[in-house]
Amino acid sequence: MIIGLVRHGKTDWNAEGKIQGQTDIPLNAEGLRQAEALSERLSREKRIWDAVVSSDLQRAQSTARIIAEKLAIPLLEGDPRLRERYFGEVEGTKELERHTRWGKDWRQVANGIEPDEAVRTRGLNAIKQWQSEHPNRKLLVVSHGSFLAQIISELCAELEDQHLNNLSYSILELRGEKWYPQLYNCTIHLDL
Repeated sequence: MIIGLVRHGKTDWNAEGKIQGQTDIPLNAEGLRQAEALSERLSREKRIWDAVVSSDLQRAQSTARIIAEKLAIPLLEGDPRLRERYFGEVEGTKELERHTRWGKDWRQVANGIEPDEAVRTRGLNAIKQWQSEHPNRKLLVVSHGSFLAQIISELCAELEDQHLNNLSYSILELRGEKWYPQLYNCTIHLDL
């Protein structure tokens, strides 16, 4: 099994430095261009993807739709298990506000932030279901930065933890019981 992991395109809240979490913010014009750039790249590369699935939040769904249409592959129904981490009372805040209200350890202090373990559990449940139902499917997954960071960390613990940029593209391949990175946090399509 091969899965591609894509972070959605940019939103106005990304541009402003606000945490989105599960607040349903649309792509902005730059985010739409980013999604087009990745879809163009993928259309020029050897075709490997059988389908695209995304979080059910509109910024991920819009990104996935652009890619699926360009590649002429199925877009599966949005999956709430692929949503971004719920950030509780922190959603909609900028870094200075977070530090002012809760201090530098805001992740441990602010109310309602979904724990790493819960994010990983729902993501891994989705992957296990895909493995069980379609073990040979090559699935492109469009989701969110914090969510994808948790999944990549769980599946490929040896990878250096990096900030995942908007429209970053990673590929993981399952061989036996172990996932191997084929590509990690790649954004060369945004430089063209």
